[in-house]
Amino acid sequence: MNMAEVAQTLSRSKGWVSMRRRLLDEMSPVIREILFRGAFPVYSYMYTLRPFMRMNTGRPQEIERFVEAVAGQRLSVRDIELLAQAYFRGPASLREAIEGGKLGWSLDQLKHVPEDREGCNEFERVLLRDLEFLRKSMQRVMARCHDPRLGSRAFFAQANLLSGGLLSTLAPFCERMKELHDRSGSA
Repeated sequence: MNMAEVAQTLSRSKGWVSMRRRLLDEMSPVIREILFRGAFPVYSYMYTLRPFMRMNTGRPQEIERFVEAVAGQRLSVRDIELLAQAYFRGPASLREAIEGGKLGWSLDQLKHVPEDREGCNEFERVLLRDLEFLRKSMQRVMARCHDPRLGSRAFFAQANLLSGGLLSTLAPFCERMKELHDRSGSA
């Protein structure tokens, strides 16, 4: 059957069929087997994990390791989303705990972080926003650094100056981040 026939048979659009066909093509055999046996929700794969694949933050092996670690645990879609955020964007300790099967402990850690920033003063809220923006910007820059479209002499001249300035502040920045992480972890 061609795509139009499948769409008509399922009473869906060609775009709907095409997206799911692409989804099947992107899946590794391991993930396909886990999804088809019902051990991991397809909804979570489509709407929670695919954005990590598109942003180039989750390589296929990492997606596969996450699915294998979480599959068959009868977790809610919300719990899977929390664990995925921690696995792909959180500290290495949470990633290791999730891979090690400590899902209950990981979820407890994540659920004790309040979504609501009430209780923070304005200075703290501003710093939290800055940290979120910085993390997103760092991910974006890392993804773009190897782009083959980068090639002009003007770009390289400016990038060299800016990257040199960033590298000169890297050690003190990392030290401050480690201090903040240690201080906030003991709170």
